[in-house]
Amino acid sequence: MTKDLQGKTAVVTGGSKGIGFAIADALSAAGCNVMISARNEAEVQEAARTLSKRNPGEVIGVACDVRRHDDVRHMIANTLERFGALHVLVNNAGVGKFAPMGELAPDDWQQVMQTNVDGVFYCCHEAIPHLRKHDDSWIINIGSLAGKNPFAGGAAYNASKFALVGFSEALMLDVRQYGIRVNYIMPGSVATHFNDHTPSEQDAWKIQPEDIAELVMQLVTFPSRSLPSRIEIRPTKPPRR
Repeated sequence: MTKDLQGKTAVVTGGSKGIGFAIADALSAAGCNVMISARNEAEVQEAARTLSKRNPGEVIGVACDVRRHDDVRHMIANTLERFGALHVLVNNAGVGKFAPMGELAPDDWQQVMQTNVDGVFYCCHEAIPHLRKHDDSWIINIGSLAGKNPFAGGAAYNASKFALVGFSEALMLDVRQYGIRVNYIMPGSVATHFNDHTPSEQDAWKIQPEDIAELVMQLVTFPSRSLPSRIEIRPTKPPRR
């Protein structure tokens, strides 16, 4: 695995903690140079320092709100200036706002759709010209089982993740002939800080961020003749209801 990824470059959005941090950790441990981004400047810089200290791949961080096209342009430009190439894009940044439709604030709807859908579009739009320069590159979108399973109070989040499924599948058809493989991962419950949750021992039954990172590593080292485009992952044994 290390031989295949040594010296390649990856961008991981939402990389300061949770799933994004675990993915950046696994990639940099395999020798990838990694750009991580998040909205909080202090958090992303601290995460980058931590990962660079313990892994062979260099990790740098940049503050980026993926809802802003200019921020995304800046992130990709910084990546190329520092590392000279781009081989892997992991669209992990995401937010969730949950309320019955009659109580859902328009601003919350906009934040979810702009982050979970527009942000992925901006990142792909800026990255694809550089990913096309290689024979084997990847776009990995971190979705959710909420992209196929609606639930009460999930109008905004469901809409964004259903949209991400459609976007990912169409994107795959658009770029596969250029050597870009598009994968999207649809996790169930993951033990992260998502939606202001603080992980604890009570989350031991959940998917762990490192499990998603392991999937990403398997995807980017998968034989190039095959494309596992859609992956669903669930906790093995959730609590009985």
